[in-house]
Order: sequence, then structure tokens, then C-alpha cells
Amino acid sequence: REKDDKHKFRMPKFRIAKEYKEKRKSVDDVARNMSKLKNSEEKSKRMEKEEQFFRETFMYDKEISVINTATAECSVPSKRRVDLPVTAGEQLDVIDVMEGPAVICRNSEGRYGYVLVEHLNFR
Repeated sequence: REKDDKHKFRMPKFRIAKEYKEKRKSVDDVARNMSKLKNSEEKSKRMEKEEQFFRETFMYDKEISVINTATAECSVPSKRRVDLPVTAGEQLDVIDVMEGPAVICRNSEGRYGYVLVEHLNFR
């Protein structure tokens, strides 16, 4: 048994590894925040592009403000580019009320279009 004890050795605890791990964690956080920033920049650019398309297509020169929010009762595909395709349960921002059965809405992706009032549930 004494011979076995002589050949055993203990592994030293490396404090550097812990420091490296903390440093790596902070670097990962920075990288994660940078990717979130890039995604938000891409999203804002996409939303600006959709808004510009909306203003040109609908000849809308008023300030865009949310009048009300509504939930889509059923899924409706769009037949025209100016119609907004909706899925059941989707939250929509009502931008403007038109004369007739349709309202102008914006979805969570920033797309604008007409939606029939009969497909919406106002709370």
C-alpha cells in the first residue's frame, strides 16, 4: 500500500481556468448583444422599407398612429398585395378606418394592408 501512495499525485486546482471562463462568458455576452443589435437594425430597416411601400401604395401622407388593436378571428390569405394576410389569433394594430368594410392594419412584422372588419375581434 505504501508503494501505491507514493505514485499517487494530486491535480492542482487551476484558478486561471476560472478566470478564463468568466472572461469568456463576458466575451460571449458582448457577442450575443452585438447579434441582437444587428437583428434589431435589420428589423428596423425592414420596417422602414415596409412603411415606405405602404405610403407609396396607399398614398398615405398622415402620421401613422395606432387607433386600436385587434385580434384576427380566422386565417385569411391575401389575394392582392394591398391585402394583409392574417393568421388566427394574430395581434394587429389598426392604423386607419376607411369607408367600407375594410380597415388598414399593421402586423407584428411591420407589414401594412387592408383587413376586413368581419375577420377582426376588437376588445
